[in-house]
Amino acid sequence: MAEFISTIQQVTAGQNATLDTEVIRSRCVSHRTGSGLICVDNSGCDCKPARYKVFVKANISIPTGGTVGAISLALALNGEVVQSSVSTVTPAAVSDEFSVTFEEIINAGRCSVNIAVRNPNTQTIQISDLVVIVERIC
Repeated sequence: MAEFISTIQQVTAGQNATLDTEVIRSRCVSHRTGSGLICVDNSGCDCKPARYKVFVKANISIPTGGTVGAISLALALNGEVVQSSVSTVTPAAVSDEFSVTFEEIINAGRCSVNIAVRNPNTQTIQISDLVVIVERIC
């Protein structure tokens, strides 16, 4: 299991959230502090893919100067948003904060897989108290 956290940041449209603290390290999960990418791989000798459960929890809001409307947070796999992970909330005003949580199962075969928490919106959002837990389940 590996755990990563970040405090408060503004993430522009289409970009990844950065993870500034690695709380728990794992042999099969790698990350460079300050990066938004987490790399998972299959450290086994066989061709069976490694399965990981990725859990994400964060508070999101529209920063001052933004436009009130629906905002989302999602998981990106090798640069592409995983549609089933998109978590959307609709704040009534700028700075209204909502908690979002999602979980996905991913497979890492012979090639490493890059995962990231992405802002899929067309405007900047503010993310606070971001937690990402990556757990190998088989």
